Amino acid sequence: MFADARLTNLIANLLALLAVLAMVVGALTWVVRRPYFSIQQIQLAPMADASLQYISPTSLQTALAGQVRGNFFLLNLDQVRRRIETVPWVRHASIRRVWPSTLLVRIEEQQPLALWNENQMINTWGESFTANPGELPDDLHLPQLNGPGNSERLVVQRYAEIARWFAPLGLSVREATLSPRYAWEVSLSDGVRLTLGRDPAADVADPHGRSGALPFAARIERFVQAWPALSRRLGDRMIASADLRYPNGFAITLAPETAASSQPSKP
Repeated sequence: MFADARLTNLIANLLALLAVLAMVVGALTWVVRRPYFSIQQIQLAPMADASLQYISPTSLQTALAGQVRGNFFLLNLDQVRRRIETVPWVRHASIRRVWPSTLLVRIEEQQPLALWNENQMINTWGESFTANPGELPDDLHLPQLNGPGNSERLVVQRYAEIARWFAPLGLSVREATLSPRYAWEVSLSDGVRLTLGRDPAADVADPHGRSGALPFAARIERFVQAWPALSRRLGDRMIASADLRYPNGFAITLAPETAASSQPSKP
């Protein structure tokens, strides 16, 4: 009998404790769900020491309309972060709660390096993204890069290499295109078009059958080294295009001679 009484008291105490816990949980749930703890404000800040050029609080509020009408404690921050990272110009985002009703959103913006194919851009990390080119500053002139899918990093790498080679000549790359067969065509800022041939990253034979063709960088170096002497020899004549695929040299095509360039210069 004594053991039965102890068991009955233990069960009663447990039930009482569970009832108290249920009341506490219910009270906390009621308090947490009060309008006082609803998200009232979203603060926008850049990551690290960067600044925000393309994203404003207004654009972020518009993108998140209806997404953050939640409770300060219960809002799914990871879900909101994924939604923010679909916004144009956002590369990465992080979110933190700020008591009692604010979300602090830190943004890493896309840093555009070039236009990519028909309707995208490519950033300085070699990643393609979609945003409105019309929002770029008027004084920012981006080169046009083109390539097959998943070739962004290779195209950015080669673009940087080519730009470094021609920078001492005062020339920049206006457009660079990697074909589906991994052959390169480049347009320089002075209008010269270069045919560079097969990229070393391609793992099939040169379609032109030029055995012993120079490596990619060597073709460019040879042309750049010959450029000053070639320019002096041509005088006022302009080069329209150059084919650098030959193993022992390169071929150039001259632009049509204009009336001005054909006239002898005055002493």
